[in-house]
Order: sequence, then C-alpha cells, then structure tokens
Amino acid sequence: MPLDLTDLPALAEALSAKSPQDILAVALQEFSPQAGIAFSGAEDVVLIDMAVKLGAPFTVFSLDTGRLHPETYQFIEKVRTHYGIPIETIFPQPDAVQKLVREKGLFSFYQDGHTECCGIRKVEPLTRALAPLRAWVTGQRKDQSPGTRANVPVVQLDRTFGSPERPLVKFNPLSRWTSRQVWDYIEIYDVPFNALHSRGFISIGCEPCTRATLPGQHERAGRWWWEEATKKECGLHLGENTPGV
Repeated sequence: MPLDLTDLPALAEALSAKSPQDILAVALQEFSPQAGIAFSGAEDVVLIDMAVKLGAPFTVFSLDTGRLHPETYQFIEKVRTHYGIPIETIFPQPDAVQKLVREKGLFSFYQDGHTECCGIRKVEPLTRALAPLRAWVTGQRKDQSPGTRANVPVVQLDRTFGSPERPLVKFNPLSRWTSRQVWDYIEIYDVPFNALHSRGFISIGCEPCTRATLPGQHERAGRWWWEEATKKECGLHLGENTPGV
C-alpha cells in the first residue's frame, strides 16, 4: 500500500522508536529509486553505509559551494571509491555567484550574515538536486542545534522544497541519535570520515564559515560563529523543524 502522505505525523510517531536502519528501510521501500541521500558530513556517510547494506537503489548528491575545505573534497572522493557509488555533485549557478562576488566581494557574509551567500551556493542548488526526487534523507539530529533542530521528526512532509502538486517527503533517520552514537557506528563499521574531524572540527561547512571548536563548546559553535546561535542554519532545513510538520 502506498504511503499516506496526509498522515506523516502519525508515521513519524510510529517510527520514532525504531532504529535508523528501520526508518531508512521504509524510505527506500516506499520511494526507491527516487530517494536521495544528501551527503556532506559524518552523519550522512553513516546513512550511506546503512543504505548500501539494505541493498535498495538510491542516489547520493552533494552540494559543492566552491568554498569547501580541501579535506572535504578528498572526503567526498574517498566515500565515492569506498562504496563504489556515484555521487552527484551540484554546483551553484555561476552568474549568481559572479554577481554576488562582483558587488559585495568574497566575504560579504561577515557583515551581512550568511543567508544571501548560502541561498546562492546551497539553497538554489538543493532545489535543483531535489527536483527529480520523491523523498530525501538527511543526517539531522535533534541535539545538533537545540535552537533550530530540537523538534526534528524522523519523517515529515517537506513544505519548503516540495509543493501540493509535487509532494516531497523528508526522512531524518538519525533524529534521535547522539553524536556519540554516530561516532560509535563510524568506529565499529570503519566508515570513512572527514580528516578535519581529527583536528577539532565537529560540524563542517564552507571553509570561511567553519572553525574548530574548543572543549565543552556545542558542536555547531564553530559554524557562523559571528552570528547568534539561533541563526546557525544555512536554509536547507530552516522552517521545517516545527512540531507536527
């Protein structure tokens, strides 16, 4: 029976106590091969590892903003070769990037905030990446950002990138996991990870907007550190993490 998209909160409740593998299995069972895993960090590779072991077809896409660390590019290639899977790399529109840099320079986000740059380099490319999909899978966790992700359900209707005419379902299988559980999985199953993690970087984004965190700091303290903690989202997930969605 096809998934009832009108009652996803009930499904989220039913799946909330299930393992990430079980939640991911539902995503692939219902939407494969039109289910894509958004790949950028440690959580996402855990999901790729789980999906490979489940055996159903899926796609993987990654957003190349043009401002990533060299280690991140090496990490993407390592994951591609380790699992023998294609990774679709989505780039921003050159004209939009050129206009922003021409008018405001390379580091306007330090003065204006990161929303405009992320909109061009991340949000618009993600819109194109999601266009052929019926569902996407993210590595969001509730404890990543208490101010913006505390209500992340394990499955939801994506009202930001989907529409009534083209519904899009968003799965967050690791919603209830902690960072420790993610890294336990990585260590047990020898999952590839970004070399920057070994140098104090916990949450990794673009090079100008990411720095290592100090002991005791929250994992996203190194992202957009010049802005308020409640604004530490690039727009890929902001607006979706509300109760009942």
